[in-house]
Amino acid sequence: QVQLVESGGGLVQPGGSLRLSCAASGNIFSISTMGWYRQAPGKERELVARITVAGSTNYADSVKGRFTISRDNARNTVYLQMNSLKPEDTDVYYCNARLVVRDTRDILDAWGQGTLVTVSS
Repeated sequence: QVQLVESGGGLVQPGGSLRLSCAASGNIFSISTMGWYRQAPGKERELVARITVAGSTNYADSVKGRFTISRDNARNTVYLQMNSLKPEDTDVYYCNARLVVRDTRDILDAWGQGTLVTVSS
C-alpha cells in the first residue's frame, strides 16, 4: 500500500559526512510532514529532524548546525545531510511520513525499515 525506501547509510569516520534519502511510494494522496528518527540499542526512538510540506523544519539540539533536512515534494522524497559526524550519531535511522492514503483518506504514519549509520575510526 505505502512504502518508504531508505538509502545512504553506512560506515563513516568521525568528522565525515553521509546523505540519507527516503522515497515514499504507493497509495498516497498527500504527504504533510516527513522526518528522520534514530534509535540506539536500549534507548527510545528520538526525533532527529522533520520538515513540513511548506518547508518548516525542526531539529534535535544534538544535531542542530550539523544536519540539514530537505525534501522534494514532486518526488515524495526527504533527505538528511549529515556533516561533522560523531560516534554518538551511530544509530539506526528511520524515515517517517505523515500522509493521507488515496481513496480512503485515512491519515497514516508510515515508517521505513531503518538504515544503519556507523561513525567509527
